[in-house]
Formats: sequence, C-alpha cells, structure tokens
Amino acid sequence: MVHVTRDRTIVVYYLAAALVWGASFLFIKVGLDEGLSPAQVVLARLALGAVALLVAMLVLRRRWPRGARTWGHLAVLGVILCVVPFLLFSWAGQHVTSGLASILNATTPLMTAAWAAALLPTERLVARQRVGLLVGILGVVVVVAPWTWLAGGVSASVPAVLACLGATASYGIGTTYLRRFVTPLGLPPESVAAGQIGAGALLVLAASPFVVPASALGTLEVSWPLVGAMVALGALGTGAAYVWFNRIVDAWGAQRASTVTYLTPLVGVVLGALVLGEQVHWYEPVGGVLVVLGVVVAQRGKRTPVAAAAPGEALGARTA
Repeated sequence: MVHVTRDRTIVVYYLAAALVWGASFLFIKVGLDEGLSPAQVVLARLALGAVALLVAMLVLRRRWPRGARTWGHLAVLGVILCVVPFLLFSWAGQHVTSGLASILNATTPLMTAAWAAALLPTERLVARQRVGLLVGILGVVVVVAPWTWLAGGVSASVPAVLACLGATASYGIGTTYLRRFVTPLGLPPESVAAGQIGAGALLVLAASPFVVPASALGTLEVSWPLVGAMVALGALGTGAAYVWFNRIVDAWGAQRASTVTYLTPLVGVVLGALVLGEQVHWYEPVGGVLVVLGVVVAQRGKRTPVAAAAPGEALGARTA
C-alpha cells in the first residue's frame, strides 16, 4: 500500500513539473504583456526561485555549499544556466508566441548531447545520437518554416528563434560544465540548485540599476495576473519544480524522469492557444513532434544513462 501511494505521489510530481515547466513561457509572456522588461522578468524569476529553494533547503535540512572554489563554480552556473538563457527566452518572448518558445525549448537535450560530445572526451556521439540530432535540426527548420518567407506570409522572427536556440545551447554548455566541475563535489542537488539560482539572482540584482531604468519601475502597474505569473514562474517553475523533479529522478531514474521533456511542448502550445489565443500553424506542432522524436532517438542512443535536461529550467542536476 505504501509503495502504491508513493508511486501515485511521484506521478503527481511528474505531471505537476510538466505543467509548470510547460506553462513557463506563458508566464513569461504574461509578465511582458503586463509591462515588465525582459530583465525584470528574469530578476523576479530568480529572486522568487531563490526564496523557494531557500525554504526547501531549510525544510529538507540540506547542507549549503562551502569554499570559494565551490561558490565560484556555482556563480558560473548561475550565469550560463540561469541568467543567460532566462534573458534570451524573455527577450524572445516579445517576438514569438509562448507555444513556439516551448517547442524550441525542447531542443535542450539535443544541445546537451552535442555540447557534451564536443567538450567531454567520454561522451562521443554514437550513430543513433547523430541521427537524433539531425532529426531535431529538421524539426527546428520545419518550425521556422522558411518557405513562408518566399510566399510573403507570416513566419517566426528569425532573431527570436536564434535567441531561443541560444538559450538551449547555453543550457547544454552549462550542463556539461556542471558534470565536469560540480557533480564531482558530491553536493546534494538542492544545494547546487539553491547555490546557482541564488548566485544568478544576486548577479541580476547587482546589474539591475544598469539594465532596468528607474523610470520603468515608476510606471509599472502591479496587477494580479502579473503577480500570479511571476510567483508561478519563480517560486514554482524555478524553485519547487526542481525539488519535484529530483524526487522523480530518485524514484524512476534519470532516463525515465527525463521523459517530462516530451510533455512540456504540448502543454506550452495548448496553454498559449487557450489562454492567450495564440495562432498555431500546422508546421509548428509538426516540427515539435520531429524535435521530440529526435530527443527520443538521441537518448536511446546513449551508452550510459544520464540525466536529460529538466525542460526550460536551469536547475542543479542538469540535466536541466
């Protein structure tokens, strides 16, 4: 009976993580539409995520990282797994739909595999992984729909698409750095997440006087949709969902847990259409299916199971 109850709890965590991470791009869009700048979205996201993980650290009684070298590595992760991708996705959210951003975010495991193969001698790509990467690239091309340019139709903003892919590339580089320099330290995953997100929040806070004009704060109207979106994006998506995902990995293993990657684009597209009224072109879900198929093929081609990216979130056991 205890085993059945635990399995049900893990399923709830799994579905909650898929829902929150899939909705992250909706929350970003709401924040931008309500008057926040991309930098303000990132600051709110990291600050609230850091608070949520601080609470988790206290409740779970996890030990904090120690030593200047360890915190130096966590600061690097805070930049390449948090600040850079979050800023790129927030900026891109001004120019592409939340559904399209969620589809492009699904390339994170492919980027992770590619960068790990390039930077880690033990992670060379096998033939199946190369096929998966090619299928994923084809999916991105379909999503961008270059044939619409010739017809003079509406297509995705190329700079915004490149920004989204730059964000997932940053996740891939950050994951590789994490595995090379931080994982060997043996820290609890919650400690790594709290350290890197806390460091990222402090960096953005320190830079905010230069990137967020004081006049922007004076004209900002705080609304319930804005507050709700930022709390959900930060406290849940960048905080609590990491703890959920960690428990899924403990119960199911990294490979099975990583399948949450396949659900988040679906959640993102559906919520964007239902909540924001975003138009979905036929080639976007088709391209999304190809991206996910590429991820499936690439993951099955791994010689040893490793954690796939926790979708869209720059969190410790990255994976992600």
